[in-house]
Amino acid sequence: MSAAAAAGGGGPPGMMSTAGQQRRRSGAVKRRRWGGLRQQWKLLGLFEIDQQHEFYGLTCMMKAGVAAAIQNNASAVSHYLIIAEVSDDDFRSEVTQIHKDFTMETFAGPVFSSLRGSLGMTELEYQQSLCSDDCYLQFISNSKSKADFFLTNDKRFFLKTQNKREIKFLLANLKIYMEHLRKHPHSLLKYFIVMQSVFYPDDRIDARYDIKGCEVSRWTEPAPEGSQIIVVLKDLNFEGQHITLDRQRPWFLRQVEIDTHFLRRLNVLDYSLLLAHQPLQHDERHHSLSFHSVPGSDATELPDFKAQNRRLLPDLKNPLHVIDGPEQRYFIGIIDIFTVYSFRKRLEHLWKRLRHPGRSFSTVRPQTYCLRLCQWLQDHTE
Repeated sequence: MSAAAAAGGGGPPGMMSTAGQQRRRSGAVKRRRWGGLRQQWKLLGLFEIDQQHEFYGLTCMMKAGVAAAIQNNASAVSHYLIIAEVSDDDFRSEVTQIHKDFTMETFAGPVFSSLRGSLGMTELEYQQSLCSDDCYLQFISNSKSKADFFLTNDKRFFLKTQNKREIKFLLANLKIYMEHLRKHPHSLLKYFIVMQSVFYPDDRIDARYDIKGCEVSRWTEPAPEGSQIIVVLKDLNFEGQHITLDRQRPWFLRQVEIDTHFLRRLNVLDYSLLLAHQPLQHDERHHSLSFHSVPGSDATELPDFKAQNRRLLPDLKNPLHVIDGPEQRYFIGIIDIFTVYSFRKRLEHLWKRLRHPGRSFSTVRPQTYCLRLCQWLQDHTE
């Protein structure tokens, strides 16, 4: 079970074992006891993991493991940004820390620390959010994934459990992902297991969508009007609407093209474009924009600005995933990029072609998936 990792500002990926795994296995018994209550929670989507919750012990171990992993970095916890050069040894780094009830393995810690610094985040900020005394929140989604989803109490970071195959894929491609971010610092990709939430801050968001660019199983029953229930809608729910970006549209379509072609190179499919929106208030329509360059870089290098498809970013929290149109503020990011087009997926593709003739579904070749999502966004932006 993955305990910690990073992206868009995350941290070192970790694995929990020994007593931690035993507690996970015993969780099956607890799940039956909590079954009826969980059915109610599914309607709410988001709720606090307090001492009575089945995952309370697990989240406490996660906090302790992450705190120790951060402290173990040579940089320690600092008020200052850490943007260090990383070596091949840093990518291969593995650190095992034994705690009272579990063992934490941390991979490529210095790489993730450097990544956080390049995104303007200090180690102290990261630790304060992930390791605070406040309870984590659990998000129960309509995803078919068997993963567990958590949010830090301030909703800044999103945590997702991953299996060993997915972690192996992450680490095998970490170096080329970092190179992709170096070439395209304003990428929309959200790669790792702990990531800054795309929907942050979320206090005024009025709709959320998970977009794959297809139709089979891409409808979700909306929440009742006036309800506080959090529902992530899908492609078919969005039909008849547009993402109105105006002057930002060319940049956005180009960045999606860059990111999805990168995923095609990795032979990946079934990723999603997360989308949320909220109305712009009057005083937000003319907020300041800035280059948001990495400390130590030369912001006057306009050729790089264009070649790297950079844009002027809003002076806001989570600026990489916020795009303002004339009337709406959009929160956008690409997530869930661990699914490789394996032999099993090829068989699934053949089965779905027989089951859904003439209809579009998610399990297709990576090239088809990439081009289809780009086309969907061409058709649904203005």
